This record gives sequence, C-alpha cells and structure tokens, in this order.
Amino acid sequence: MLEEDAIKTKVDVAGLRETAVQKYLTLSGLEPLVVTPESNFINVGERTNVTGSKKFLRLIKADNYDEALSVARDQVEGGAQILDVNMDEGMLDGKEAMVKFLNLIASEPDIARIPLMIDSSKWEIIEAGLQVAQGKCVVNSISLKEGETEFKRQATLVKRYGAAVIVMAFDENGQADTYQRRIDICKRSYDILVNEVHFAPQDIIFDPNIFPVATGMDEHRLNALDFFKATKWIRKNLPYANVSGGVSNVSFSFRGNTVVREAINSAFLYHAIQHGMNLGIVNPAMLEVYDEIPKDLLQLVEDVLFDRGEEATQKLLDFAEELMDAPVGTGRDLSVRASAGGFGRVGGRASGRNADRMQLANAWRDASLQERISHALVKGIDGFIIEDVEEARLASGKPIEVIEGNLMIGMNVVGDLFGSGKMFLPQVVKSARVMKKAVAYLQPFIEAEKGGKQEFAGKILMATVKGDVHDIGKNIVSVVLGCNNYEIIDLGVMVPPEKIVETAIRENVDIIGLSGLITPSLDEMVYVSKSLEKQGFKIPLIIGGATTSRAHTSVKIAPNYSNTVVHINDASRAVTVVGDLLNKNNKVYKEQIREEYDKFREQFLKRGKKKDYRTIEDARKRKFEIDWNTSELIKPKHLGIQVLEDFDLKKLEEFIDWSPFFRSWDLHGKYPDILEDEVVGEQAVELFKDAKVLLNRIFDEELLEAKAIFGLFAANSINDDDIEVYGQDGKHDVRFLTLRQQLQKRDGVPNIALADFIAPKSSGKEDYMGCFCVTTGFGCEALAKEFQTNLDDYNSIMIKALADRLAEAFAEYLHKEVRTNHWGYAKNESLSNADLIKESYKGIRPAPGYPACPDHLEKSTIWKLLNVEERIGVKLTESLAMWPSASVSGYYFGNPEAKYFGLGKITDDQLKDYAKRRGISNEEAEKWLSPNLAT
Repeated sequence: MLEEDAIKTKVDVAGLRETAVQKYLTLSGLEPLVVTPESNFINVGERTNVTGSKKFLRLIKADNYDEALSVARDQVEGGAQILDVNMDEGMLDGKEAMVKFLNLIASEPDIARIPLMIDSSKWEIIEAGLQVAQGKCVVNSISLKEGETEFKRQATLVKRYGAAVIVMAFDENGQADTYQRRIDICKRSYDILVNEVHFAPQDIIFDPNIFPVATGMDEHRLNALDFFKATKWIRKNLPYANVSGGVSNVSFSFRGNTVVREAINSAFLYHAIQHGMNLGIVNPAMLEVYDEIPKDLLQLVEDVLFDRGEEATQKLLDFAEELMDAPVGTGRDLSVRASAGGFGRVGGRASGRNADRMQLANAWRDASLQERISHALVKGIDGFIIEDVEEARLASGKPIEVIEGNLMIGMNVVGDLFGSGKMFLPQVVKSARVMKKAVAYLQPFIEAEKGGKQEFAGKILMATVKGDVHDIGKNIVSVVLGCNNYEIIDLGVMVPPEKIVETAIRENVDIIGLSGLITPSLDEMVYVSKSLEKQGFKIPLIIGGATTSRAHTSVKIAPNYSNTVVHINDASRAVTVVGDLLNKNNKVYKEQIREEYDKFREQFLKRGKKKDYRTIEDARKRKFEIDWNTSELIKPKHLGIQVLEDFDLKKLEEFIDWSPFFRSWDLHGKYPDILEDEVVGEQAVELFKDAKVLLNRIFDEELLEAKAIFGLFAANSINDDDIEVYGQDGKHDVRFLTLRQQLQKRDGVPNIALADFIAPKSSGKEDYMGCFCVTTGFGCEALAKEFQTNLDDYNSIMIKALADRLAEAFAEYLHKEVRTNHWGYAKNESLSNADLIKESYKGIRPAPGYPACPDHLEKSTIWKLLNVEERIGVKLTESLAMWPSASVSGYYFGNPEAKYFGLGKITDDQLKDYAKRRGISNEEAEKWLSPNLAT
C-alpha cells in the first residue's frame, strides 16, 4: 500500500540524517529501525515494565539497577526490536527511576542499540524520559481522554523531542469498543496531529484496543473482527499511520487453558498482521505457530474471531472443557489430553457429558486421606472435612497430630500456592474456614487428652490503633497468618497503646502488628512505637493499613524503635515477612531491613528538599479563578437539613463501584475487566458470585440499616481560604477551613483550595454549598461477629466489605439526588454508573481526610452543623473516625468549574497560619496534617 510513497534515505547511526521526506516509521537507538512494508512484525519487549514484571519491579524497588539492566539485555537478546520501559508504581519515584534507568541503558551499547518505548500514565515521567533518551523513541501513550487541549499540548512536546507516539483509541467518553468508535476517534486524532500539530504521519502509531473474545456476552462477539476492520481502515484511510496492540488481551477468557490461549493469540496475530497491524506486544511463550495449530481447533478459533454464527463461542468453550484439568491434590492426571491424531471431537457436547463432569468433580473423594484433606483445604470445600478429619484422628496416636500433620501438610500446600501467586486471597480465606472447622471438631478430643496442646510457629498480636475503627485489612492478614500456623491474638479496633503494651507483655508475643486507615492513626502508631521502646521491647513491629506507607514507616516510626520495624502493604507479603522475622538466623535479615529503611528515609528527605514550594501568600495570589460575574449560581430548591431513615438498600445496587471491593481482597483490576483478567479473573468471578449471594441476603432479609443526613446552605468564601455557611436566618452558622496547594507549578496552573469554588463575600453574590453523612453500617458488626462465631472468617470479612461498598454507593446515590432534585443544578443529568464512577457529573463531593481536604478536624464542623450523631446515630471517635465504619461524609460543591484535586505537601508557613485560623497550637495542627508537611 505504501510502496509508491516511500522514499529511501541514507541513514547514519548517530543521527538518522534524512535526505528527503521520510514516509516510513523510523526509530533508533544506536542503530536505526525502519518499519517498511517488507518488515516482519515489530515486537516490543515489555519485561522492563514494573506493572507487567514482578521481578523487574522488585529489582527497581531494591535499587538493584545492575540486575535490572540484565532484564533489558535478555529482552534484546531474545529478539525484542523495541524496549518498553515503565516505572509507574506507587512507592517509586517514577520520574527519578525512569531517568536513572535510561541513563544506565545509554552506557550499555548492546542494550542501547534498539529504540526505546517510554511508557507511563503520567506525563511528567514521559517528559523526563524524553529528555534523556538517546536516538528516536516512542511515547506510550497519549489520547483524547482529557480533551483536545491537553492532547495537542502533549503531542506538540512529543514532536519537539523528536519522538514517535502511540495514540490510544480513547476519548472524553471512554475507550472505543466498536468499529465505528475506533475509526472515529483515530480519524479525529489523526486530523488534529497532522493538520494542527503538524506531526509527521508516519510517526503516529494507533492502538485501536484489543479486547477478549468468547466471553459469552453478545456485546463482545465483534471484539476481534472490529479490531481487524478498524486496523484495515486506518491503514487505508490514514496515510502512513501504523497500528499496534497488546495481543495477549484477546485470549483472557481462556486463562489457565494454555492450548486454547496459544491458538487464539496466534490466529489473532496472523489475521491482525494481514489487516495491517505492524507492531505490538506479543509474549512468544503464549504463541503457537499458526500452521501447527490443529485444523479442528483453528476452525473453532477463527469462527470466534470472525463471529461466524451464533454457536461459535459455545463450540470453542465445549472444546476448551475437553482440556479441563483434574482437581488439585488428587495426584492423578484426569485431564483430557490431545491425541497424536488431533484434539478429538469438538462439535457440540458428547453423550453423557454432564455425568462425566460430575464424576470428574468428585474424583478427589477416591484419593488417599491426605490428598482429600489437602484438596479440601486448597479448594475451600468444608462438606467432607469432619468425616476426613475423624478418619485421620482414628488413625493417629493423638488428635493433636492431625492438626500438626494432616491439616498443616494441606495448609503448607495453600501457603506455597499463595506465595507463588497461583492462589489468591479469597481462596486462602476459604481455606481458613475449612481449617477452623476441622480444628474446632478436634478441640474437645485434644482437651480431653492430658497435655494436648497445639504447637504454633509463633504468637502475633494484631490491633487497629486507638481512635480507628477499620479492620478489614487486619482481619485478612490475621486469617492468612493463622493459615500458616501462627497463633493470633486480635485485640480488635480502637485499641489504646497501654492495652497493646500490657497484652504483649502478658502473652509474651513474638511480633506486634498495627493497623490503621485514617490519618490520625499514623500518629498513634508513632506513639505506640515510642511506648514499646520505653518498655524495652525487643520484638519486631509490623505496620499496615490503607494510609500507611513505607515512607511514613521509615521516616516517622522506625527512628523511635530500636528493634525491627517493617511496613507490609498486602496480605501476600505477610507470611514471608513474618517467617523471616521469626527465623532463628534472622540477624542478617533484620539488619538488612534497618539499612533499607535508613537509606529510604535519607533519600525520601532529600527528595522532599528538592521540590520547590510557594509561600502561602504567593499561592493565594495564584488561586483558581472563576468569573463570578458570569458564573451561574443556582439556589437549591430546598435549603436546610433533611434526614433519610429506613432507606431501601436495594436502590443502591446499581450505584456500587465494584473495583475497590476486589482490591480489598487483594485482587487488583478494574471491574468488569477484572472478571476476564488473565491472572486473577477466575478467582474474581468466584468472589463476585459469593458477594452477590450475600448481597441478596442483605437486601431480602434487611440485614443492614441505612440512614443519611444532608444539608444545603447559603455560603461565601472569606479570607481566601475559608468558607462561611449561613443558616436560614442569614446568620453565620459555621466556618469551614480549607487548605491550599503550595507546590510550585508552571505558569498558568493555579494553586487550588476548595474555597476557590465558592463565591467570595466581597463579590456581593450569595453562593451555596452542602454537606452530608450516610451510613449502611448499622447491624454490620453483629453480623460479622456471628459469622466469626460460626468459624466463617470469609463471610465475616465479606459483610464488612459489602457494607463499605454500599456506603459509598449511598453517597453516590444521594449526591445524584442532590444534583438533580434537592439542589437541582443538574436536573437534566443522565449518567450511567460508569459515568458516576468516572466522576463525569457537575460539581464534586470531597470528604475530610481525603486528598483535597486531608484535615479530619473538618468532620467535627459537619457534625456540629448537621447534628449528625443525634439525628442518625453516626459517631466520631477521638481520632475522628466514623462509627459505624461503613459511613461516608463530606461536602457538596455545585459550581461547574469545581474539580477534584490533591493538596500535596504544604510548608510550615501554611501550617502556622492554619493553626491560628483554627485556634489550636502548631503542634496540634501538625498532628492532623503531618503526612502533608513538606519537611
């Protein structure tokens, strides 16, 4: 297609000098890469991506750049023609890591010879990479997601740096998921880039989105075919543009079935190349040779890819079931294997198939006793465990030997699978349920035997610190550790330091674990660490919880305690860390942790000093400006306070954002995509099914009680950063204090405070704001305890996770009602739940304790204004956590220009100013705002 337009050029390694207009995509490291119609498919190596390679992430986090370079070298030697580098990870300074790694690559000619792909979701990291990358690289990626202005700004900079660019088929309304949306977005992007930015068209690489096939959902039937058609259209109608994609996405529905996945990937890639796709990310290990795919399987796969008939997906699923593996732990190979002559019958269901499947499902009951116990624990099946444990008891000398032998052998399998990433958190919690049921059955027999006592691997005290009521994460870690034969002493929530110290001494524990969710909990942990030091403790201290971090642990907690302090950010690490800490030969490990944290603290403090901040006076001069003369200030239909009681929880189901629910179970991914994820999809589906069962019980049996209170008021901003709220008599009722960004930004970018979204009193205009509190937590604690009493940690954790999701859904529902009805500034709004999750609505509902307003003290003002505790019963602890914990509170801002933002770090001058405005000491203000202080 492009042959007649191509002009051959002379290329030198140093600079890719062009003698005429270049019509082919031309990239370079130390050597050129010219993508012509004669070029084979260009493969991008992605193992130097922290989001896709756990090994690479571990090396970068450990500052082991020498070994990280070896990963890059392996990619080049393995045939990668472009090297993708991504440093997007929460605990990394992505910008610093990107610059350091690219500079190191530049000194390694065997790696630097191929072009780089600078990959990040953060523009500042991309730009930092562009500034140091040698040769001509590729930016991954830009899109119209944030609108044309930002798209053109980024594209202009990419052009200025002399790079090519991947453009995602993504616009202000989301990802393109149909043929028409794909070509419309790509055409619009192309026209802007070529005609307005004057971007070289051959330097444009479109990614039209590869989605899974054979999901069973009708709306996904055209996923592959639409990609093929869009690719062909792009190559025909957008001259010189290229097409890329991540091939493995297409086969996610068949995760765990290697044969089918490899065939789908191979066939898809073959046809995508035929339609014009000329580069992308392909895992060679998950790719069959196209000509070697058995013909019957190939026919089924291509019928799905090209949507040939209503039964195409079902026929492929039927075939995939022929390859179903036997249950874990039976020691038997019961899977249906491919014969030498082909893969057997694939069209429709075989006779007696359901009976055969049932026989396979129960085949583990014919295995040995140990295999049956191990299988029950791994699969979380408790229907036969009493029967099997009794058989083991009768065959043992002592009942305790069943725990220390049969059950721990099975739990060791669970631990190994979990530690290697082959088993996931919800499955482990189900395993614990089976284990507890077995131990409870054996306990009377053990107690009847004189001297019968279980030997544990260690004793661990767990507590959510004083003032904090959140314990889902702590409970999950406790269950995981309990599964690995650690004795857990769980003190619950809101535990004062003296009780932690007293219990640790009395029980002679081996480790103390502290958990917390809200910001004030961080200071409580500091106080506990000082108390432990004062009492002369010599045991490790583990820190965890949503607001905790390695940075806070190393900077604020570790210096106060002379023994080991370590931060754990997820349950999957807990077992390994605890095991290493309690190992007899743990001296080197503990010294290593101390050195790592000392080094991290030093680097963290240095980084903080490098950043430039404005004075609070200067930041106020650069506030977010709204033209109050033209801005429409809509008066709410109903001013004052309203209460909702006996609310029907069923109304909230459609407002649930499920993505955080999966994260609470350590399954990471965006809903609903996570249900088709290559790694965690199968477990996510099972977890979601269980959640829906309990959710329906909540609705049908009214297990939880929901209440809400909200108020809408006249208001004005005063003194730049404060907001006065007026009652219906026009008198000043309360004053909300807001905080202002101080980080120095480029010219034209404001330093925002929430007060900027309310008309100043000096404008002479009456503006409005609101605040609210919702809860779905009444009844949750009693249910959780009831499940625990019945040895069901799985549903004990599940009920709390669902209550939290319902509370957030209630906040979303109420905000919509306020926007469209009670305030009415968006009365014609029509948004889907996906739009609500993306916050596509007008106005915002920020909450005290979160990025825009991190000061939890503002909750007290909301409680005072609305009289929350007296009216709906939600209380504030001394650390200003809400009780019940499944509660949400916050503000309502209705101005169409109001937006969410993060405060970031502030300096000492704003801290002192804020303390003065609030009428508290500088020390008290620092207690509440310490995570946001720049020094």
